[in-house]
Amino acid sequence: MQAVLTISGWVLLLQGVGGLVNALFGWWRWAHDLLVVNLLPVLEGYEVFAAIVLGVLGFVLLAASDATKKTKEDR
Repeated sequence: MQAVLTISGWVLLLQGVGGLVNALFGWWRWAHDLLVVNLLPVLEGYEVFAAIVLGVLGFVLLAASDATKKTKEDR
């Protein structure tokens, strides 16, 4: 379970940071189709907010993964 949380957290964190950088600065034109924020037509116009939410969610998953690792070590 910890591995799933860690991998999911890193993917979401990278998607959030990449989407935020792309939305604010327009860098990484080659990565436009790799970012979830740009692929969902529902999020059109809300790319910055969605990227921030993805980044925060990724950070929360990484923190949860670390917490599960610490509880396993305590046992």
